[in-house]
Amino acid sequence: MFLSDADILKEIKKGTITLKLFEESRLGPASYDILLGNKFVTNESHETSFVDPARKIYAKTKETTVADGDEFILHPGVSVLGISKEYFGSNDFLIQVGGKSSLARVGLMIHNTAGLINPGHFLHITFELCNLNNVPIILRPGMEIAQLTFSKLSSPTRKNYKDTGRFVGDNWKNNFASAKSEALRKKIRGTKK
Repeated sequence: MFLSDADILKEIKKGTITLKLFEESRLGPASYDILLGNKFVTNESHETSFVDPARKIYAKTKETTVADGDEFILHPGVSVLGISKEYFGSNDFLIQVGGKSSLARVGLMIHNTAGLINPGHFLHITFELCNLNNVPIILRPGMEIAQLTFSKLSSPTRKNYKDTGRFVGDNWKNNFASAKSEALRKKIRGTKK
């Protein structure tokens, strides 16, 4: 069961939902709109020959910070990481991140598959932004980018994400490939000859 606007507001006031910075004007009938933050991560495709997730080999990346009022141009067919301005989470509710229809209609996908925030996970969410259009899309920090919905759990969880989750702590730092990626990539290329 999803929370209504009245219940979302009640749970924020009770402290069972953390949502910073909260503005009541962004509260919908059963959702809350969140804003795009200032940091983006792009792949350095010219320096990456392949990605092999099973071997934990990822693309070389570059982080870019865009000031409020400036723009980030997302080209067609390109996927980048972005971050939310809001910090949010709950120990008592499952949070789902969904796109906004107005942005989907221009070809912007805000996440590929990672739309669930488990109980115990508190974070600035990382977006998987992809332009499915055939023209560039301008992204601006502070624009409404996604919406959150909150679901009641049928019972308390046996495990809490803060104890078991891979992205506990600094969710943003965990987006980046390790330094060993390029060494592994070279080693794999060498063994295939």
